[in-house]
Amino acid sequence: MKLNVFQKGFNYSQDGQGNRLVYHLQGCNMRCPWCSNPEGMFSENPLCSKKKPMYEYTAEDIVKEAHSCKIMFFDGGGITFTGGEPTLQFNALKGALIALKKDGFHTAIECNASHPNLPSLFPYVDQLIMDFKHWDGKTHLAITGIGNDTVKKNIEQAFAKHKNVLIRTVLVHGVNDTVSDAENFVSFYKKFDTGHAKFEFLPYHEYGKEKWQQCNREYTVKNGFIKDETLKIYTKLYQDNGLTVVRT
Repeated sequence: MKLNVFQKGFNYSQDGQGNRLVYHLQGCNMRCPWCSNPEGMFSENPLCSKKKPMYEYTAEDIVKEAHSCKIMFFDGGGITFTGGEPTLQFNALKGALIALKKDGFHTAIECNASHPNLPSLFPYVDQLIMDFKHWDGKTHLAITGIGNDTVKKNIEQAFAKHKNVLIRTVLVHGVNDTVSDAENFVSFYKKFDTGHAKFEFLPYHEYGKEKWQQCNREYTVKNGFIKDETLKIYTKLYQDNGLTVVRT
């Protein structure tokens, strides 16, 4: 089994703790219009293949590369799989995670929490980073192309079974930037024990806009930037309800 990778490189703290070797896996089952990596949405990357060629890695290739980079994994760093959506390549991803853990590397995944078998990866993931796009199922379907029932179930399982969880929410004007949205997110989280979880807000940006244009795709987000006050409201409401807010 091989992993299809469209990009890799080192990044500090934003893709898990410490300095990390980050693999971006091809393909995504969501179609978020603000995506920063639209070239990772498509299984064969037909529109961007000349600009972002794909590479194939076996689990053995990943482990070998990790060993060669070991000196770079400072401050508790390691290997992160992100996307696209890494769990679309589920079996190959699981094999790579198992192999890395066997050799003692710190592992992390950044995912959209939509794969029904995600909890089976928990034993092989040291840091679990999940996106939660919207609390409302109908809105989630409208903006991403899929509902959020499985996402919610996996978040619940993560709270119960994983010891290092980070939940991220991109805040976009006109999508999830109201006080009511913040209250509904909190209402969902308050049903569970979030003692091993942290929460992060990612204000909307247009870093991926040029990529959409390079892929001959229309960038449809208009006026997505949020007010500074929105971020303050979200942060205070979460903290007032015992939820740990971080900034990576």
